[in-house]
Amino acid sequence: MKTWVIEDTEVQVLKGDITEVRADALVNAANSHLWMGGGVAGAIKNKGGRIIEDEAVKLGPIPTGEAVVTTGGVLPCRYVIHAAGMGPDLKTNPDKIRKATTNALRRAEEKGLKSIAFPAIGAGVGKMEPEEVAFVMIDSLIEYVRTGTNIRRVIFVLYTDEVYSAFINEMTQRLGEPITS
Repeated sequence: MKTWVIEDTEVQVLKGDITEVRADALVNAANSHLWMGGGVAGAIKNKGGRIIEDEAVKLGPIPTGEAVVTTGGVLPCRYVIHAAGMGPDLKTNPDKIRKATTNALRRAEEKGLKSIAFPAIGAGVGKMEPEEVAFVMIDSLIEYVRTGTNIRRVIFVLYTDEVYSAFINEMTQRLGEPITS
């Protein structure tokens, strides 16, 4: 895990399984109908329980780019924030990813949460290039944090070497060398 600091927020990049990360909330890379099939959504439902999908579907559909909050089921988090980075067609673009990232941070802030873990929204099922996803998500995070936030820890949890490398490279390019490696 590598760590950077933006203002008073610690930002970590970790290669691993988001369902095993301890944070106040995990972000689900959702579709606008909030059903949880494959990718990150399927992993969250399989590990955290069907209650997560049942609660999410009752809150949807939502506009692409929006985010809603459900229980964390039996995951090591209090909440799952479902950020709709794509529509039911499972296609995405940088604007949808930017809005989904920002709205997930807003939902965490509204709940008074101090930590949030993100997957690479759009890099899996959405088929976006990892470098583009890293650029958009990190840019959104930097912009959000610099306007003031009570969130103290953001963790990007990346499942593959390729996506992990893209996030490490983007963080280093934007913020310099990590303070811990």
